[in-house]
Amino acid sequence: MNRLPVRSPTAAGRIGGRVVLCLLALLAVTSPALATPPQSQLAPERLLIVAIAERPDPPPSVGSTPRGYAGLPNYSGSLRSVASAARLAKDYGLREVSAWTITSLRLRCMLYELPPTADHDEMLTRLRRDDRVRLVQPLQSFDTLTAPRAAAVPDTAAAAPYNDPYIGLQRGFAAIGADQAQRWSSGTGVRIALIDSGVDVGHPDLRGRIALERDFVGDPDAPAAEDRHGTQVAGVIAAVANNRIGIAGVAPDAHLYAYRACWSTPDGAAARCNSFTLALALDAAIGASARIINLSLGGPADPLLEQLARHAIEHGAIVVGALPASGRLDGFPLNVPGVIAVADTDDPPSTGRMLRAPGREILTLEPGGHYDYASGSSLAAAHVSGSIALLLQLDPRLRASDAVRLLDDGNDATASINVCAAAQALQGSGDRCRDTAPPARRHAQR
Repeated sequence: MNRLPVRSPTAAGRIGGRVVLCLLALLAVTSPALATPPQSQLAPERLLIVAIAERPDPPPSVGSTPRGYAGLPNYSGSLRSVASAARLAKDYGLREVSAWTITSLRLRCMLYELPPTADHDEMLTRLRRDDRVRLVQPLQSFDTLTAPRAAAVPDTAAAAPYNDPYIGLQRGFAAIGADQAQRWSSGTGVRIALIDSGVDVGHPDLRGRIALERDFVGDPDAPAAEDRHGTQVAGVIAAVANNRIGIAGVAPDAHLYAYRACWSTPDGAAARCNSFTLALALDAAIGASARIINLSLGGPADPLLEQLARHAIEHGAIVVGALPASGRLDGFPLNVPGVIAVADTDDPPSTGRMLRAPGREILTLEPGGHYDYASGSSLAAAHVSGSIALLLQLDPRLRASDAVRLLDDGNDATASINVCAAAQALQGSGDRCRDTAPPARRHAQR
Protein backbone atom coordinates (compact mmCIF):
# COMPACT_ATOMS: atom_id res chain seq x y z
CA MET A 1 0.00 0.00 0.00
CA ASN A 2 1.24 3.46 -0.79
CA ARG A 3 1.67 5.85 2.06
CA LEU A 4 -1.39 7.94 2.69
CA PRO A 5 -0.92 11.65 1.98
CA VAL A 6 -1.40 14.40 4.52
CA ARG A 7 -4.54 16.44 3.92
CA SER A 8 -3.05 19.68 5.10
CA PRO A 9 -1.05 22.48 3.46
CA THR A 10 1.23 22.51 6.52
CA ALA A 11 2.42 18.93 6.16
CA ALA A 12 5.62 19.55 4.22
CA GLY A 13 8.97 19.55 5.90
CA ARG A 14 10.29 18.75 9.32
CA ILE A 15 10.42 21.28 12.11
CA GLY A 16 13.84 21.93 13.51
CA GLY A 17 16.37 19.31 14.58
CA ARG A 18 16.84 17.14 17.59
CA VAL A 19 17.78 18.51 20.97
CA VAL A 20 21.19 16.95 21.65
CA LEU A 21 21.75 15.80 25.20
CA CYS A 22 23.53 18.61 27.05
CA LEU A 23 25.20 16.10 29.32
CA LEU A 24 27.28 14.63 26.52
CA ALA A 25 27.97 18.07 25.08
CA LEU A 26 29.30 19.33 28.40
CA LEU A 27 31.39 16.22 28.83
CA ALA A 28 32.89 16.78 25.41
CA VAL A 29 33.93 20.29 26.51
CA THR A 30 35.21 19.48 29.98
CA SER A 31 36.78 16.14 29.11
CA PRO A 32 37.35 15.53 25.38
CA ALA A 33 38.34 11.92 25.99
CA LEU A 34 34.75 11.22 27.09
CA ALA A 35 33.07 12.43 23.90
CA THR A 36 30.90 9.44 23.02
CA PRO A 37 30.65 8.17 19.43
CA PRO A 38 27.15 7.41 18.09
CA GLN A 39 25.85 4.33 19.88
CA SER A 40 25.23 2.50 16.62
CA GLN A 41 29.00 2.60 15.97
CA LEU A 42 30.12 1.05 19.27
CA ALA A 43 31.32 -2.57 19.38
CA PRO A 44 29.42 -4.04 22.36
CA GLU A 45 31.69 -7.07 22.69
CA ARG A 46 34.57 -4.79 23.75
CA LEU A 47 32.57 -2.67 26.19
CA LEU A 48 31.44 -2.99 29.79
CA ILE A 49 29.18 -0.92 32.02
CA VAL A 50 30.60 -0.43 35.51
CA ALA A 51 28.90 1.49 38.34
CA ILE A 52 30.39 2.87 41.53
CA ALA A 53 28.77 4.84 44.33
CA GLU A 54 28.32 8.51 43.53
CA ARG A 55 29.78 10.35 46.52
CA PRO A 56 29.43 14.13 46.79
CA ASP A 57 32.52 16.23 47.21
CA PRO A 58 33.19 17.53 50.75
CA PRO A 59 32.41 21.24 51.26
CA PRO A 60 35.42 23.55 51.00
CA SER A 61 37.09 24.30 54.31
CA VAL A 62 36.92 27.78 55.85
CA GLY A 63 39.53 30.07 54.33
CA SER A 64 40.25 27.80 51.38
CA THR A 65 41.05 29.35 48.01
CA PRO A 66 38.08 29.55 45.63
CA ARG A 67 38.45 27.07 42.80
CA GLY A 68 37.22 29.42 40.09
CA TYR A 69 36.70 27.59 36.83
CA ALA A 70 37.60 24.32 38.52
CA GLY A 71 34.31 24.63 40.38
CA LEU A 72 32.16 24.30 37.26
CA PRO A 73 29.72 21.38 37.61
CA ASN A 74 30.93 18.04 36.32
CA TYR A 75 27.88 16.24 34.92
CA SER A 76 29.66 12.88 34.99
CA GLY A 77 29.84 12.94 38.79
CA SER A 78 31.61 14.57 41.69
CA LEU A 79 35.36 15.10 41.60
CA ARG A 80 35.70 12.35 44.19
CA SER A 81 33.77 9.87 42.01
CA VAL A 82 35.63 10.91 38.88
CA ALA A 83 38.91 10.24 40.66
CA SER A 84 37.69 6.84 41.89
CA ALA A 85 36.67 5.87 38.36
CA ALA A 86 40.04 6.96 37.00
CA ARG A 87 41.85 4.78 39.55
CA LEU A 88 39.61 1.84 38.68
CA ALA A 89 40.28 2.27 34.97
CA LYS A 90 44.03 2.46 35.56
CA ASP A 91 44.03 -0.66 37.74
CA TYR A 92 42.42 -2.74 34.99
CA GLY A 93 43.76 -1.01 31.88
CA LEU A 94 40.33 0.20 30.82
CA ARG A 95 39.51 3.24 28.69
CA GLU A 96 36.54 5.35 29.79
CA VAL A 97 34.43 5.99 26.69
CA SER A 98 31.74 7.89 28.55
CA ALA A 99 30.34 8.40 32.03
CA TRP A 100 27.15 9.66 33.55
CA THR A 101 25.48 9.96 36.92
CA ILE A 102 22.23 8.11 37.59
CA THR A 103 20.78 10.46 40.15
CA SER A 104 17.86 8.22 41.07
CA LEU A 105 20.19 5.33 42.05
CA ARG A 106 23.10 7.48 43.34
CA LEU A 107 25.52 5.75 41.00
CA ARG A 108 28.23 6.93 38.67
CA CYS A 109 28.18 4.68 35.60
CA MET A 110 31.11 4.30 33.24
CA LEU A 111 31.18 2.84 29.77
CA TYR A 112 34.61 1.19 29.61
CA GLU A 113 36.42 -0.19 26.60
CA LEU A 114 38.53 -3.30 27.23
CA PRO A 115 42.22 -3.34 26.33
CA PRO A 116 42.89 -5.22 23.07
CA THR A 117 44.27 -8.36 24.73
CA ALA A 118 41.73 -8.60 27.58
CA ASP A 119 39.20 -11.40 27.80
CA HIS A 120 35.66 -10.08 28.22
CA ASP A 121 34.36 -12.72 30.66
CA GLU A 122 37.54 -12.74 32.72
CA MET A 123 37.34 -8.95 33.11
CA LEU A 124 33.72 -9.22 34.25
CA THR A 125 34.74 -11.74 36.91
CA ARG A 126 37.63 -9.63 38.18
CA LEU A 127 35.54 -6.46 38.42
CA ARG A 128 32.72 -8.24 40.27
CA ARG A 129 35.22 -9.13 43.00
CA ASP A 130 36.30 -5.51 43.44
CA ASP A 131 34.73 -3.90 46.51
CA ARG A 132 34.60 -0.52 44.79
CA VAL A 133 32.23 -1.82 42.11
CA ARG A 134 28.49 -1.73 42.75
CA LEU A 135 27.51 -3.20 39.40
CA VAL A 136 29.26 -4.54 36.32
CA GLN A 137 27.65 -5.99 33.22
CA PRO A 138 28.06 -6.32 29.46
CA LEU A 139 26.70 -3.64 27.15
CA GLN A 140 23.61 -5.51 25.95
CA SER A 141 21.37 -4.98 22.94
CA PHE A 142 17.58 -4.57 22.83
CA ASP A 143 15.20 -4.47 19.88
CA THR A 144 11.92 -2.73 19.26
CA LEU A 145 9.06 -5.16 18.64
CA THR A 146 7.53 -4.53 15.26
CA ALA A 147 6.80 -7.00 12.47
CA PRO A 148 7.03 -6.65 8.68
CA ARG A 149 4.27 -4.53 7.23
CA ALA A 150 0.99 -6.35 6.82
CA ALA A 151 -0.29 -7.22 3.35
CA ALA A 152 -3.92 -6.43 4.05
CA VAL A 153 -6.19 -3.49 4.74
CA PRO A 154 -8.85 -3.82 7.45
CA ASP A 155 -12.48 -2.88 7.12
CA THR A 156 -13.64 0.56 8.14
CA ALA A 157 -13.51 0.74 11.93
CA ALA A 158 -14.06 3.84 14.07
CA ALA A 159 -16.70 6.31 12.99
CA ALA A 160 -17.76 9.93 13.50
CA PRO A 161 -17.81 12.37 15.34
CA TYR A 162 -14.14 12.84 14.41
CA ASN A 163 -13.09 14.98 11.46
CA ASP A 164 -9.75 13.17 11.03
CA PRO A 165 -10.03 11.75 7.48
CA TYR A 166 -8.49 8.32 8.23
CA ILE A 167 -10.33 7.65 11.49
CA GLY A 168 -12.42 4.98 9.77
CA LEU A 169 -9.30 2.95 9.06
CA GLN A 170 -8.11 2.84 12.69
CA ARG A 171 -8.96 -0.73 13.60
CA GLY A 172 -7.13 -0.72 16.94
CA PHE A 173 -8.57 2.62 18.03
CA ALA A 174 -12.10 1.29 17.55
CA ALA A 175 -11.42 -2.19 18.94
CA ILE A 176 -10.42 -0.88 22.38
CA GLY A 177 -13.29 1.64 22.52
CA ALA A 178 -11.02 4.68 22.52
CA ASP A 179 -13.53 6.75 20.56
CA GLN A 180 -16.15 6.12 23.24
CA ALA A 181 -13.75 6.59 26.18
CA GLN A 182 -12.87 10.03 24.88
CA ARG A 183 -16.32 11.20 25.91
CA TRP A 184 -14.85 11.41 29.42
CA SER A 185 -11.11 11.79 28.98
CA SER A 186 -8.45 12.68 26.43
CA GLY A 187 -5.37 12.17 28.62
CA THR A 188 -5.00 15.89 29.29
CA GLY A 189 -1.71 16.73 30.95
CA VAL A 190 -0.60 13.12 31.55
CA ARG A 191 3.16 12.74 31.04
CA ILE A 192 4.14 9.74 28.93
CA ALA A 193 7.83 8.92 28.47
CA LEU A 194 8.36 7.29 25.10
CA ILE A 195 11.72 5.49 25.20
CA ASP A 196 12.25 4.42 21.62
CA SER A 197 13.86 5.57 18.40
CA GLY A 198 13.44 9.22 17.53
CA VAL A 199 10.08 10.84 16.82
CA ASP A 200 9.29 13.03 13.84
CA VAL A 201 8.36 16.09 15.89
CA GLY A 202 7.55 17.94 12.68
CA HIS A 203 4.73 15.58 11.78
CA PRO A 204 1.55 17.68 11.55
CA ASP A 205 -0.40 15.06 13.51
CA LEU A 206 1.96 15.46 16.51
CA ARG A 207 1.93 19.25 16.64
CA GLY A 208 1.85 20.36 20.27
CA ARG A 209 2.06 16.82 21.66
CA ILE A 210 5.85 16.60 22.18
CA ALA A 211 6.63 18.29 25.50
CA LEU A 212 10.32 17.36 25.46
CA GLU A 213 12.74 15.65 23.09
CA ARG A 214 16.18 14.31 24.06
CA ASP A 215 18.70 12.29 22.07
CA PHE A 216 20.77 9.66 23.91
CA VAL A 217 22.10 7.98 20.76
CA GLY A 218 24.45 10.80 19.77
CA ASP A 219 23.92 10.65 16.00
CA PRO A 220 22.22 13.94 15.08
CA ASP A 221 22.88 13.47 11.36
CA ALA A 222 20.85 10.25 11.12
CA PRO A 223 18.22 10.41 8.34
CA ALA A 224 14.63 11.09 9.31
CA ALA A 225 13.63 7.59 8.15
CA GLU A 226 15.39 6.22 11.24
CA ASP A 227 12.65 7.75 13.37
CA ARG A 228 10.05 5.32 12.00
CA HIS A 229 9.40 3.12 15.05
CA GLY A 230 9.20 5.95 17.58
CA THR A 231 6.95 7.94 15.27
CA GLN A 232 4.64 4.94 14.81
CA VAL A 233 4.30 4.40 18.56
CA ALA A 234 3.83 8.13 19.21
CA GLY A 235 1.02 8.23 16.64
CA VAL A 236 -0.94 5.43 18.29
CA ILE A 237 -0.60 7.06 21.69
CA ALA A 238 -1.15 10.73 21.01
CA ALA A 239 -1.84 11.77 17.40
CA VAL A 240 -3.86 15.00 17.48
CA ALA A 241 -7.62 14.45 17.22
CA ASN A 242 -10.08 16.56 15.25
CA ASN A 243 -7.48 18.61 13.41
CA ARG A 244 -8.80 17.55 9.97
CA ILE A 245 -5.54 15.68 9.42
CA GLY A 246 -4.81 11.96 9.36
CA ILE A 247 -5.71 9.96 12.47
CA ALA A 248 -6.53 10.34 16.18
CA GLY A 249 -4.44 9.03 19.07
CA VAL A 250 -5.81 7.06 22.00
CA ALA A 251 -4.82 9.90 24.38
CA PRO A 252 -4.65 12.91 22.03
CA ASP A 253 -4.06 15.48 24.79
CA ALA A 254 -1.30 13.63 26.65
CA HIS A 255 2.19 15.14 26.81
CA LEU A 256 4.86 12.97 25.19
CA TYR A 257 8.45 13.02 26.45
CA ALA A 258 10.36 11.60 23.50
CA TYR A 259 13.64 9.98 24.53
CA ARG A 260 15.67 8.71 21.60
CA ALA A 261 17.52 5.65 22.89
CA CYS A 262 17.33 3.41 19.79
CA TRP A 263 18.57 3.57 16.22
CA SER A 264 17.45 1.80 13.06
CA THR A 265 18.81 -1.58 12.04
CA PRO A 266 20.22 -1.87 8.49
CA ASP A 267 16.98 -3.36 7.12
CA GLY A 268 14.99 -0.47 8.61
CA ALA A 269 12.31 -2.84 9.94
CA ALA A 270 13.01 -2.21 13.60
CA ALA A 271 15.35 -0.27 15.88
CA ARG A 272 18.08 -1.30 18.32
CA CYS A 273 19.08 0.09 21.72
CA ASN A 274 21.64 -0.85 24.36
CA SER A 275 22.04 -0.83 28.13
CA PHE A 276 23.82 2.54 28.03
CA THR A 277 21.24 4.48 26.02
CA LEU A 278 18.28 2.90 27.79
CA ALA A 279 19.75 3.68 31.22
CA LEU A 280 20.18 7.33 30.28
CA ALA A 281 16.62 7.53 28.97
CA LEU A 282 15.08 5.75 31.97
CA ASP A 283 16.89 8.04 34.40
CA ALA A 284 15.66 11.05 32.43
CA ALA A 285 12.08 9.74 32.49
CA ILE A 286 12.30 9.29 36.26
CA GLY A 287 13.68 12.82 36.63
CA ALA A 288 10.81 14.20 34.54
CA SER A 289 8.24 12.50 36.84
CA ALA A 290 6.65 10.68 33.89
CA ARG A 291 3.50 8.87 35.00
CA ILE A 292 3.72 6.33 32.17
CA ILE A 293 6.89 4.89 30.64
CA ASN A 294 6.34 3.09 27.33
CA LEU A 295 8.97 0.46 26.47
CA SER A 296 7.96 -1.09 23.14
CA LEU A 297 11.18 -3.11 23.10
CA GLY A 298 12.75 -6.19 24.59
CA GLY A 299 16.01 -7.98 25.26
CA PRO A 300 17.94 -9.94 27.88
CA ALA A 301 17.83 -9.51 31.64
CA ASP A 302 19.85 -6.42 32.54
CA PRO A 303 20.75 -5.59 36.18
CA LEU A 304 21.16 -1.82 35.69
CA LEU A 305 17.96 -1.37 33.70
CA GLU A 306 16.04 -3.55 36.14
CA GLN A 307 17.16 -1.36 39.05
CA LEU A 308 16.01 1.74 37.20
CA ALA A 309 12.63 0.26 36.28
CA ARG A 310 12.04 -0.86 39.86
CA HIS A 311 12.93 2.62 41.10
CA ALA A 312 10.50 4.20 38.62
CA ILE A 313 7.68 1.91 39.73
CA GLU A 314 8.41 2.49 43.43
CA HIS A 315 8.09 6.22 42.80
CA GLY A 316 4.73 6.06 41.06
CA ALA A 317 5.46 5.46 37.38
CA ILE A 318 3.42 2.91 35.42
CA VAL A 319 5.77 1.01 33.11
CA VAL A 320 4.33 -0.67 30.01
CA GLY A 321 6.31 -3.27 28.05
CA ALA A 322 5.69 -5.26 24.86
CA LEU A 323 5.72 -9.06 24.73
CA PRO A 324 8.54 -10.41 22.49
CA ALA A 325 7.87 -12.92 19.72
CA SER A 326 9.16 -15.71 21.98
CA GLY A 327 6.32 -15.06 24.43
CA ARG A 328 8.82 -15.20 27.30
CA LEU A 329 8.72 -12.88 30.29
CA ASP A 330 12.27 -13.43 31.56
CA GLY A 331 13.96 -10.56 29.68
CA PHE A 332 13.92 -6.80 30.23
CA PRO A 333 11.55 -5.06 30.78
CA LEU A 334 8.93 -7.75 31.45
CA ASN A 335 11.04 -9.53 34.08
CA VAL A 336 10.67 -6.55 36.42
CA PRO A 337 7.81 -7.03 38.92
CA GLY A 338 5.10 -4.44 38.32
CA VAL A 339 5.81 -3.87 34.62
CA ILE A 340 2.60 -4.32 32.60
CA ALA A 341 3.17 -6.92 29.87
CA VAL A 342 1.19 -6.37 26.66
CA ALA A 343 0.60 -8.90 23.88
CA ASP A 344 -1.03 -8.51 20.49
CA THR A 345 -4.58 -9.88 20.49
CA ASP A 346 -3.69 -11.95 17.42
CA ASP A 347 -0.75 -13.67 19.13
CA PRO A 348 -1.22 -17.14 20.64
CA PRO A 349 -1.91 -17.34 24.39
CA SER A 350 1.17 -17.06 26.60
CA THR A 351 1.88 -17.98 30.22
CA GLY A 352 1.76 -15.23 32.82
CA ARG A 353 -0.71 -12.41 33.33
CA MET A 354 -0.74 -9.78 30.64
CA LEU A 355 -3.00 -7.38 28.84
CA ARG A 356 -3.86 -7.74 25.17
CA ALA A 357 -4.45 -5.00 22.63
CA PRO A 358 -4.55 -4.72 18.83
CA GLY A 359 -1.15 -4.90 17.16
CA ARG A 360 -1.84 -5.92 13.57
CA GLU A 361 -2.56 -3.67 10.61
CA ILE A 362 -2.52 -0.55 12.74
CA LEU A 363 -2.72 2.70 10.80
CA THR A 364 -0.32 5.19 12.32
CA LEU A 365 2.19 7.93 11.58
CA GLU A 366 5.32 7.65 9.45
CA PRO A 367 8.22 10.14 9.27
CA GLY A 368 7.93 12.95 6.77
CA GLY A 369 4.26 13.66 7.46
CA HIS A 370 3.06 10.30 6.11
CA TYR A 371 0.77 7.48 7.31
CA ASP A 372 1.02 3.73 6.89
CA TYR A 373 0.10 0.40 8.47
CA ALA A 374 2.40 -1.25 11.01
CA SER A 375 2.24 -4.43 13.09
CA GLY A 376 3.76 -5.83 16.26
CA SER A 377 3.37 -5.90 20.02
CA SER A 378 5.02 -2.46 20.05
CA LEU A 379 1.72 -1.05 18.77
CA ALA A 380 -0.26 -3.15 21.26
CA ALA A 381 1.79 -1.63 24.11
CA ALA A 382 1.15 1.84 22.68
CA HIS A 383 -2.62 1.22 22.82
CA VAL A 384 -2.30 0.28 26.50
CA SER A 385 -0.13 3.30 27.36
CA GLY A 386 -2.63 5.64 25.72
CA SER A 387 -5.51 3.91 27.52
CA ILE A 388 -3.83 4.26 30.91
CA ALA A 389 -3.35 7.99 30.20
CA LEU A 390 -7.12 8.30 29.74
CA LEU A 391 -7.67 6.60 33.10
CA LEU A 392 -5.04 8.71 34.86
CA GLN A 393 -6.82 11.90 33.85
CA LEU A 394 -9.93 10.54 35.57
CA ASP A 395 -8.00 9.32 38.64
CA PRO A 396 -4.43 10.66 39.01
CA ARG A 397 -3.82 8.31 41.97
CA LEU A 398 -4.25 5.22 39.80
CA ARG A 399 -1.62 2.52 40.25
CA ALA A 400 -0.47 -0.09 37.73
CA SER A 401 -2.43 -2.84 39.48
CA ASP A 402 -5.58 -0.68 39.33
CA ALA A 403 -5.09 -0.06 35.61
CA VAL A 404 -4.65 -3.78 34.90
CA ARG A 405 -7.76 -4.64 36.90
CA LEU A 406 -9.84 -2.04 35.06
CA LEU A 407 -8.58 -2.89 31.58
CA ASP A 408 -8.65 -6.68 31.95
CA ASP A 409 -12.12 -8.15 32.43
CA GLY A 410 -10.52 -11.50 33.32
CA ASN A 411 -13.00 -13.53 31.32
CA ASP A 412 -11.07 -14.18 28.14
CA ALA A 413 -7.28 -14.59 28.04
CA THR A 414 -7.22 -13.54 24.38
CA ALA A 415 -9.61 -10.58 24.53
CA SER A 416 -8.51 -7.01 23.88
CA ILE A 417 -8.61 -4.34 26.56
CA ASN A 418 -11.74 -2.21 26.66
CA VAL A 419 -10.77 1.30 27.74
CA CYS A 420 -14.34 2.55 27.39
CA ALA A 421 -15.58 0.08 30.00
CA ALA A 422 -12.60 0.96 32.23
CA ALA A 423 -13.27 4.69 31.96
CA GLN A 424 -16.98 4.13 32.54
CA ALA A 425 -16.18 2.22 35.74
CA LEU A 426 -13.97 5.05 36.99
CA GLN A 427 -16.40 7.76 35.95
CA GLY A 428 -19.46 6.03 37.34
CA SER A 429 -21.33 7.18 34.25
CA GLY A 430 -24.70 5.84 33.19
CA ASP A 431 -23.63 6.02 29.55
CA ARG A 432 -22.99 2.57 28.16
CA CYS A 433 -20.15 1.39 25.93
CA ARG A 434 -20.96 -0.13 22.58
CA ASP A 435 -19.59 -3.52 21.63
CA THR A 436 -15.90 -2.94 20.86
CA ALA A 437 -15.27 -6.22 19.02
CA PRO A 438 -13.31 -5.44 15.82
CA PRO A 439 -15.15 -5.96 12.52
CA ALA A 440 -14.37 -8.99 10.42
CA ARG A 441 -11.34 -8.33 8.31
CA ARG A 442 -11.54 -8.16 4.54
CA HIS A 443 -8.19 -8.62 2.86
CA ALA A 444 -7.35 -6.49 -0.15
CA GLN A 445 -4.36 -5.57 -2.22
CA ARG A 446 -2.60 -2.36 -1.27
